[in-house]
Amino acid sequence: MAPRGRPRAFDRDAALRKAMEVFWAKGYERASLADLTEAMGINAPSLYAAFTSKEALFQEALTLYSATEGCDIWEGVPAAPTARAACAHLLRATAEAFAGDEKRRGCLVVLSAPQTEGSSPSICDALKHHRAATTAVLRERLRRAVAEGDLPATADVEAITAYVVTVQHGLSIQARDGASRETLLAIAGCAMAGWENLVSVAHPPAA
Repeated sequence: MAPRGRPRAFDRDAALRKAMEVFWAKGYERASLADLTEAMGINAPSLYAAFTSKEALFQEALTLYSATEGCDIWEGVPAAPTARAACAHLLRATAEAFAGDEKRRGCLVVLSAPQTEGSSPSICDALKHHRAATTAVLRERLRRAVAEGDLPATADVEAITAYVVTVQHGLSIQARDGASRETLLAIAGCAMAGWENLVSVAHPPAA
């Protein structure tokens, strides 16, 4: 009789999701090995055998997060009929998503950023790359709005993009601190209340 292969000791995908939730709740630095192994239901040797390191585990968790969480927030930006609708959608959808679960408040990408000197460069770079990629989605939508005549040609697309993304990141911090859904939606509303003034600010002249 042919020998049977050794059965898997754990469900790798399920363990990865549990790790993602730990990183989401605690950030990269504050998530200890004990936190991760307890949530994943495995011991340290199994974690290293499956993922090689905490850093590599976080990288995989970040990829999973990008593929499964918050997709509706960003997918609605290119599809919005106007630049204003795109920005309003981004902020309102963010407020709704970030306040939806007491254990998963805020954005993993924003809240996981290492804060101490000497933190892993690869983790910092991965988070920066993710933030840049999502920011580019909004920037391209605003550029399209200028090309279509929805925004004036003088609109400072870079400044508008930076402003809206900064508000979105702030919503993440507010959510982590316990802000209610109503408060987050009010912040989004306040940001959009100044839309006409925002888009009327001309971009700086070329050097």
